[in-house]
Amino acid sequence: MKSIEQIVLGAALEILAKGDSGWLCTVVKTFGASPRPLGSLLFMDAQGQVFGSLSGGCIEDELLEKLQRGALASDRPEIYEYGVSPEENERFGLPCGGRMQILVEPMSASIDFCNMLTNLSDAIGSRRAMRRRVNLITGQWQLETVISAEPLAIVDETLVQDFGPRYRLLLIGANELARCISEIALAMDYRVIVCDPREDRREQWTVVGAELSAFMPDEAVSEFADPYTAVITLTHDPRIDDMALMQALIEPLFYVGALGSVRTSAKRRERLKQLDISDEQIDRLYAPVGLAIGSKSAMEIALAIMAQLTQLRSSSMKVVRGG
Repeated sequence: MKSIEQIVLGAALEILAKGDSGWLCTVVKTFGASPRPLGSLLFMDAQGQVFGSLSGGCIEDELLEKLQRGALASDRPEIYEYGVSPEENERFGLPCGGRMQILVEPMSASIDFCNMLTNLSDAIGSRRAMRRRVNLITGQWQLETVISAEPLAIVDETLVQDFGPRYRLLLIGANELARCISEIALAMDYRVIVCDPREDRREQWTVVGAELSAFMPDEAVSEFADPYTAVITLTHDPRIDDMALMQALIEPLFYVGALGSVRTSAKRRERLKQLDISDEQIDRLYAPVGLAIGSKSAMEIALAIMAQLTQLRSSSMKVVRGG
């Protein structure tokens, strides 16, 4: 399954490769609440086809109206601001006090643009982080490979936008909680892989879009481990969960979590110490998993887990681990 960035950039490449022109639109600044996060993309062609989303509809309609009037950016990038008044908030469906700046870049059917889009799409597809710099005066692009993605910024008339790999979520155990987590994570554009060595559990799995793996847990962790992958164990069976955790805690993963009570988590840590996992490695474990919001049902626990992942992704502050 492709990420929204791959879909938008792929559509732009296909349209430009046919000799048509279009506009790449990016959310470059937000104030207060906004319907789409910083860096959200949309591509619009000269016929008004739209790929991606900036606001859920109203801002897209405004850009289409500019296109029909011939008032959309033509020779160089332009930044449009929305939500500068309560009337605009209501008109564009923005939350109260919300404002957005949208960079609109005219793109012609040039070899340079096609090559840039191809390189950027390939990097995302192969899980390499890449940075694009856009000169806001001339519209020229530069691409460079980076170790990790940083937040979008505008510095000295230059847009600096990083494209990181799509986040992956490897769930150990095909059960009801995994179903709830998968449904939320898929809606949040994670790639979800569910690993369970038990054939009967895999046969009962029904979530469309979540991939099933028959690997042993440690093999699955090794297969998918990178800094953009989270691993969460959910089976309550130490023979399965501990096998995954032993591998996960030595890999460069974004997040390692384990389901269980405070008491269960303490026992798990003791077992991992006996398996020669260091204190420093064990300290990476989020257990009990998820934010402490008093969750009880499977969907509430799934919400707490995805909220914790969102918190970690959006903040550089260290999150206090449960337990």
